[in-house]
Amino acid sequence: MRNVIVTGGSRGLGLGVVRRLAAEGYCAIAIARSMTCELASAIEFAEQSHAGSIHFVPFDLAELEKIPALVRSLQHDFHPIYGLVNNAASGSDGALAMMPNSRIENLVRLNTVSPILLTKYVVRHMMAAGNGRIVNVSSITAFTGYSGLSVYGATKAAMVGFTRSLAREVGRMGVNVNAVAPGFMDTEMTRDMDEKLRQQIARRSALRRLPCVEEVVHAIEFLLGDKASSITGTVLTVDAGTTA
Repeated sequence: MRNVIVTGGSRGLGLGVVRRLAAEGYCAIAIARSMTCELASAIEFAEQSHAGSIHFVPFDLAELEKIPALVRSLQHDFHPIYGLVNNAASGSDGALAMMPNSRIENLVRLNTVSPILLTKYVVRHMMAAGNGRIVNVSSITAFTGYSGLSVYGATKAAMVGFTRSLAREVGRMGVNVNAVAPGFMDTEMTRDMDEKLRQQIARRSALRRLPCVEEVVHAIEFLLGDKASSITGTVLTVDAGTTA
C-alpha cells in the first residue's frame, strides 16, 4: 500500500483527495489542525472495506520549527512515504493596501514557506528510496489577476515556480513533482457567494460552469499514479476553461 501525505486533509479538496486515495488502494495520511466530523466519517467508512487506509495526524503547519520532527514521526510510522499532496492553504482575501502586515505574513507562511519546508524533509526520503510523487495545489490566480487576491495569488504563483525547479532537482532520483491549478470550484465557499457573482464567474469559463471538487481530485490522483510516470514539472489546470 502506497503511503501519501495530504495536508489540509480534513475538509474541502483535501478531504476529497483523502477519500479518493483510500478508495483506490492508497494509505492516505490526512494532516490538519483538528479532526472534523467529515473526516471522522470518511475514516469510519473506509474501515469497512479498506482497513487502515486513512490516518489522521493533528498538526498546525504554521508551526514551521516543528515540521522536521513531524516528518521524522511520519517516516517512522508510515515508512516509506510515496506521495505528498501540498494542499493546505489559507484563502484569506483583501485589498493589499488595507491588509494587516500580520495577515500577509501568515498567508506567505502557510501557503508558501510551510509546503516548501515540508517538501524539503519529505523529499529527502523519496530521493533515498529512488521514487516518489509530489503534487502541489496552486490556483489559476497564479496566472490571472483577481482583485483582492494579490497576496494569495503571489503565494500560489510561488508554488508553480517551486514545482518546476524542484522537478529538475529531484527527477534524476526518480521523484516526480507536479502541480494542479484549480479554478473557482463548486464548493460551499462559492455557493455562499452572491448568485450574480457566481454566475459571472461561471460565464467567463469556456464550459460555462464551475469545476467540481471531484474533477480536481481526479487530476491529483492521476499525477500520483503510474499513468503519470513520465509527467513532471507541469501544471495541470482544472478550471472549466476559465483561463482558456
